Amino acid sequence: MTRPLIAIVGATATGKTGLSIEVARRLGGEIISMDSRQVYRRMDIGTAKASPEQRALVPHHGLDLADPDQRFSAGQFATYTRERIGEMRARGALPLLVGGTGFFLRALTRPIFAEPPLDPRRRSELTSHLAELDDHALHRWLRELDPESAARLETGGGRQRLIRGLELPLLTGRSLTWWHRNSPPEDEPLDPLIFLLELPRDELDRRIGQRTSAMIEDGLVGEVAGLLQSGYDESSPGMSATGYREIIPVVRGEASIEKAAEEVRKSTRSYSRRQVTWFRNQLPETAIRLDGTKSPDQLANEILEGYRR
Repeated sequence: MTRPLIAIVGATATGKTGLSIEVARRLGGEIISMDSRQVYRRMDIGTAKASPEQRALVPHHGLDLADPDQRFSAGQFATYTRERIGEMRARGALPLLVGGTGFFLRALTRPIFAEPPLDPRRRSELTSHLAELDDHALHRWLRELDPESAARLETGGGRQRLIRGLELPLLTGRSLTWWHRNSPPEDEPLDPLIFLLELPRDELDRRIGQRTSAMIEDGLVGEVAGLLQSGYDESSPGMSATGYREIIPVVRGEASIEKAAEEVRKSTRSYSRRQVTWFRNQLPETAIRLDGTKSPDQLANEILEGYRR
């Protein structure tokens, strides 16, 4: 029998990394990161990637796949992940999908449409032009061209998804919503055993505050400075991530580290609220909810029990 596929999901700062390593060690597993920012090279501190010491304990995949100025879509993630899952199963390892990027999980459980061929030159020129527009203008264009997608992104989703939503109607004449409804999916859906880590809001906020302070102490400002020196800036897809866009003004001497740190905490709290809402509404009823205030050892025991059952 094929060993079940496990997914450990939850909002940022709920303890997914440490727990997944413990589960992988007990079950002979390998971890695939489901984090849309951890795919970027040289963005380690601000994305809370597993440390080199943690990666030495358990094989990790899905990290450092693209440069910060490159787009990395949910479709690319799904293709990459299916290949890794096949390799792991061939060598008898258990794949563990771990992260908080809901649309990466959805790309596996509800595969997206087969994307039509797009001319690379026209796409690059369009993306460069759209990157010059502010969020308000992008939303306005999307409301005209794809009202359903615009409504989904009204409360958040980031510039990258706004630009993505505009590319297809402008390059193909058909909206993203139309392609979702009328183009066949690329692959068969996967059906992982999903475990959702949950925390009370005050505890989640406390951990976010602690993590932000730790990132700054560990050298986040220097990491951002190095990326800017290499030619990346706020227009780069990776650099729009929380924790990077707020620190850029510090490096440029336009804001204090204290103000930027508070902005990072505020943005991360807002992002975590959106994650909690997404998981509450999008996960199947079979998802197993876990109390994130318990120790990693206790939680690992619960996951092993659910896995064996």
